[in-house]
Amino acid sequence: MSTENQIHDVAVEEEEERRPLIIHDFDPSILILHENQQDTIFPLPSDNNNNNNNNADKSSLPSSLSLPNQRLVSLDVFRGLTVALMILVDDVGRAFPSLNHSPWFGVTLADFVMPFFLFGVGVSVGLVFKKVSSKPNATKKIILRTIKLFLLGLMLQGGYFHGRGDLTYGVDLSRLRWFGVLQRISIGYFLASISEIWLVNNNMLVDSPAAFVRKYSIQWMFSILLCSVYLCLLYGLYVPNWKFKHSNLLWSGRVSTIQNVNCEMRGSLDPPCNAVGFIDRLILGEDHMYQRPVYRRTKECSVNSPDYGPLPPDSPGWCLAPFDPEGILSSLMAAITCFVGLQFGHILVLFQAHKQRVLLCSVFSFSLLAIGYILEILGIPLSKALYTLSFMFITAGASGLVLTTIYYIVDIERIRKPTVLLQWMGMNALIVYAWAACDIFPAVIQGFYWRSPENNLVDASEALIQNVLQSQKWGTMAFVIIEILFWGLFAGFLHKKGIYIKL
Repeated sequence: MSTENQIHDVAVEEEEERRPLIIHDFDPSILILHENQQDTIFPLPSDNNNNNNNNADKSSLPSSLSLPNQRLVSLDVFRGLTVALMILVDDVGRAFPSLNHSPWFGVTLADFVMPFFLFGVGVSVGLVFKKVSSKPNATKKIILRTIKLFLLGLMLQGGYFHGRGDLTYGVDLSRLRWFGVLQRISIGYFLASISEIWLVNNNMLVDSPAAFVRKYSIQWMFSILLCSVYLCLLYGLYVPNWKFKHSNLLWSGRVSTIQNVNCEMRGSLDPPCNAVGFIDRLILGEDHMYQRPVYRRTKECSVNSPDYGPLPPDSPGWCLAPFDPEGILSSLMAAITCFVGLQFGHILVLFQAHKQRVLLCSVFSFSLLAIGYILEILGIPLSKALYTLSFMFITAGASGLVLTTIYYIVDIERIRKPTVLLQWMGMNALIVYAWAACDIFPAVIQGFYWRSPENNLVDASEALIQNVLQSQKWGTMAFVIIEILFWGLFAGFLHKKGIYIKL
């Protein structure tokens, strides 16, 4: 799933980019700027950190720029942590299935990756679009970036790059997968950015929590509307019986069989008869959906559950059906995570003092977690595949707590050395995501082998570490950790050279 560093900062007019994002109600010790299309912070001297400038005229510093600009480091670290987590769970999940995505209901470590991505996008949008000189021009740029990101996701996850272990390339366009991680992020980015430009009362000063609510009330109503549409369709849409075609390799060769799935119900959240899959099958078509869904690791569909494995003798026919975890309907609820992150960005910009920001973000995060657990108790299960309401609240609350903790450590206490690799990864998240998380770099390296494709540098290195540790599982874990360190250092090299990949 980072990516967010490349999609959040839509360009505004050049003269507008050099201004502080907020002129009133902001902590005088730190101004967040949007300069050169980067999230930056501008530290001003205070009595605590600069004894030689006690009498300095702080109001003159932003115009003179006598101090170097700095990025909002905590957001970079958060992005880098998200990308590193994605690499970890994707590559280690085959050795430790408990770290992989939940087969259907429940939450695992891997299930937090997508919400972290979306939450970071929302925070970034909240920092960027505080002053927009031309709403139509900004909207055009948002649309252009959304299209670019969607097309990039289509290239990376549509089926052309087959990834590690498969040295072939290309995709049958009749089976191109339309949705994926970047496509979902592009949808959330578009909705959050458009709402920030057109649905906010920018003339209202925020001097109290009530004023904060009034300022963004229309934006909140829009997000509630998206939630309502999702819930109405999820629980109210009638799902009829359906069938799908599945290819099997038999002794007589490859043949296709037709599997029938009996539904004729409303409100089901189980794999075969939910409205999320029904809408995707109806609009996208079965051939354009993800062909290896997570529910193939459920007990009904795998003898090795929660890992992939052979079908049990009495497995239902829907076990072989496609299902897209980043489909159309679930992306509406996923976009709400961007709106939640957007409010955290507003808090960072509009409220004074570090303690106030940390307190408000913490209260907001714990409230989200509490609502999520209450909804689960009331019967709305946690499901990343469906992106249920309870899942959205709990993962958004966890995202807020993680970012708030990083903000306190990195931007308040300024403890940055332990997180420098994550910071570098977050500053060049798109290239790390494409080359590492999408397996492009390992596939390229595997293209060079000795006599047999199995004798390549990637597999040989992992096998060597497994032999040294005398454990296949922990050898894989060590190999992936080394891989993450490599990408952190590579991103640091790009940072030192001033190279940033943007859309």
